[in-house]
Amino acid sequence: MYLERVNSPDDLKKLSISELKLYAKEAREFLVKTVLKTGGHLASNLGAVELTVALHYVFDCPKDKFLFDVGHQSYIHKMITGRLRQMSKLRADDGISGFPSPLESDADTFMTGHSSTSISLALGLARARDLSGEDYKILPIIGDGSFTGGMVYEALNDIGQADVKLTIILNDNKMSISKNIGAISKYFTRLRLSRKYNIFRANVKKTLLPFFGDGENLTLKKAKGRVKEFFLASRLFENFGISYYGPVDGHNVAELVDIFRKVSLKDRPSIIHLVTQKGRGYAEAEESPDKFHSVAAAEKAIYFSAPPNTQQTENVDVQRDMRSFPTVKSFSVLAGDTLLKLAEKDDKVVAITAAMGLGTGLECFAKKFRDRYFDVSIAEQHAVSVAAGLAKGGYKPYFFVYSTFLQRGFDQILHEVSLGNFPVKFLIDRAGAVGNDGATHQGIFDFSYLSLIPNMTIMTPKDGTELAEMIKWSANFPHPLAIRYPKDYVTEYNVCTDMTPITYSKHGKTSSTKCPIEYGKWEVLKNCGSKVFLLAAGNRMIDLAHKIDNVNIINARFIKPLNREFLYKINKNGNLIITLEDNVLSGGFGQAVVSYLNAERSADISSINEAGAKIINFAHGDRHVNSRDVALSFKESGITEKDIKTAISRFFGGLPH
Repeated sequence: MYLERVNSPDDLKKLSISELKLYAKEAREFLVKTVLKTGGHLASNLGAVELTVALHYVFDCPKDKFLFDVGHQSYIHKMITGRLRQMSKLRADDGISGFPSPLESDADTFMTGHSSTSISLALGLARARDLSGEDYKILPIIGDGSFTGGMVYEALNDIGQADVKLTIILNDNKMSISKNIGAISKYFTRLRLSRKYNIFRANVKKTLLPFFGDGENLTLKKAKGRVKEFFLASRLFENFGISYYGPVDGHNVAELVDIFRKVSLKDRPSIIHLVTQKGRGYAEAEESPDKFHSVAAAEKAIYFSAPPNTQQTENVDVQRDMRSFPTVKSFSVLAGDTLLKLAEKDDKVVAITAAMGLGTGLECFAKKFRDRYFDVSIAEQHAVSVAAGLAKGGYKPYFFVYSTFLQRGFDQILHEVSLGNFPVKFLIDRAGAVGNDGATHQGIFDFSYLSLIPNMTIMTPKDGTELAEMIKWSANFPHPLAIRYPKDYVTEYNVCTDMTPITYSKHGKTSSTKCPIEYGKWEVLKNCGSKVFLLAAGNRMIDLAHKIDNVNIINARFIKPLNREFLYKINKNGNLIITLEDNVLSGGFGQAVVSYLNAERSADISSINEAGAKIINFAHGDRHVNSRDVALSFKESGITEKDIKTAISRFFGGLPH
């Protein structure tokens, strides 16, 4: 068993090349068994086995720095660097992260989670190394999908004039999460398919160029460049001042070790182009690499909505049968299906995604409306600007995006969308605490950074039915609009009461009628005449609010603007207003409520001697949430049933009756 013999890079170096192949085989089998159990990024790691093994065999980690772009292909790296036994608790709070983390090991240079950043980080590190007079190798490992992000070209441009020593490892598997598209993808295809050049190069190496790559013979070097230019018809990397090597079989350990050793001797920036297969060695992942990009944990439940008035968390241990809930869908799928129906009636509706079509529920839309579906690859900034252009041209663009990735387009939202007041709709998936993926993927900042943008309206649904209604309502809304929702499967709350006025009766008044969406207005889900008002923002917080007895529950479906009329009416001395949000406190929903009520008190001369309602905010603190469990994230942030009941008890000297 070679796997058990390797607990460090030094252990790996003791193996022969033939033994490396056996280690790679065992490591791949271990990955499949482990990740199918724990959940995690499977297909991307299966494609990076041999290249990671070869890197550790040739280079000296952690002295030499490996920078995994995005980072979800770092599982083999973790195994080699002493974390093999911790893989059984991958992405768990008492285990290891699914991404590189310097908190775990000094073999992880940076904590990464977003694409297209590694070359910029590597260049900064290289400059620091050279200024300090140190001597170590720097190797950003980046996929071809990340080359669709603009930061890559900003970094390449800078490298061209910096002329620092670093080696870029291009892991070309023709995929981001889904299949790559666009001109860059076509360029890599040309490089990949240049078999004539590879055959010619091999023959030349045996005969005319015995000193291939030594850089000493200027005539031979020029000849090699002309041959490469003739066969590849492009010198993208050379034009940036970067030496190009490849394409190389990314699953041939012997060839990888050979090319890594040769290029490591170079004193200038280089790129080694490896061709790999995403999902390699696992038939289902090879056939559907996009669907096996990330897999759910086998021992966890499939989360489906419970019937009304029942509660669920992300960590239910009971397995639920999909057939038991045939009509229930995730927020993502429901959002995509709703837009599909909207597009059938309105030919101005278009959908945009940044390589997240499958994850955000747009798969069916893409098949039916190919001419109105735009996957711009991993380029969120570009996606926002494209949406602004479409809106200016008279269309109704919907940008489907994960919360953690939308923040990359902040400048474009502010300048391209807000300044023009264009009706771009942002459907923000994976909002709030995300659990397994950890700190780099948390969606707990969007309320805050979107709220400060002029002309922006922010909504959050209580359930799937309301999300569908919000999307339909948004079609003719003439301004920028964001609708944010978590990853969870939905719980339906199809009851409401009349919002105004609030009457104080002993029994809650409910109705089966749905409250229609009215701009800036909230919805009363439960009115029991209490002096406690829980203003809950979104499905998770409404789930939490329903655990508290004898309180009024308000669906704060609009985060911006606030329902000021409603707030003014309940801002009475003796009342307790509690805001609940799955967002950071700073700049969030709760602080907006406090700010408004304080401003009202200052402006209203008649209320100078009246204290008004007491306000308590429940939100995530000023920190990076890194828990791998959503329920634990709430517990660590003090957003739990117990915390709310304690706050109410302290205010009233006991729980209200």
